Amino acid sequence: MENITFEDREFYKDELSNLLLAEKIVLNRIEEHRKLIYKKNNGIDYIEHYKSRIKSAKSIKDKLKKRNLPVNLESALNILNDAVGIRIICKFIDDVYSVYKWIENDDFFTVINVKDYIKNPKSNGYRSLHIIVAVNINDNRSINVEIQIRTIALDCWASLEHQMKYKKNIKNQKLIEKELKRCADEIASTDLSMQTLREVILEN
Repeated sequence: MENITFEDREFYKDELSNLLLAEKIVLNRIEEHRKLIYKKNNGIDYIEHYKSRIKSAKSIKDKLKKRNLPVNLESALNILNDAVGIRIICKFIDDVYSVYKWIENDDFFTVINVKDYIKNPKSNGYRSLHIIVAVNINDNRSINVEIQIRTIALDCWASLEHQMKYKKNIKNQKLIEKELKRCADEIASTDLSMQTLREVILEN
């Protein structure tokens, strides 16, 4: 069951049911595809796991304020596009792009925007593939959903970085940011090494 608060219900109003439906539809589609690739690849699944969330009203209001946008439902749904978020975690870099290729070629999704932070990392070292897709929930309505895809290693770094980023009054913040960037680069390098090792094993 979704961890939906009273504040969330007040902010999203009648749209909340549509967001929950879009989330459910995408999750079901991922599971169907996962079963299909499992059969095709003799039990090998390039999706490690996945999870989802409806962005909390507090988080979405904070994001709107930070971008100097109107703090209302229309801005949340039509500008930010991440009220519904899905995160897909893969084992290897190539798997990330395999998932993206599936999404891109699946008529079920309409890809609106793609930001590849794996090939073009953020300045802090963050690496992930972000896709905004439109999902039809009925004949007359679609909901935009953000799908993030990354490796296990990159997800681990992102989770830890996210926790530390919101700590207040941190001493030596510049040093910590520098070390986080260094760790991100090392993890990305390890991901590439693991990808190469897999390719060698498969060739044999």
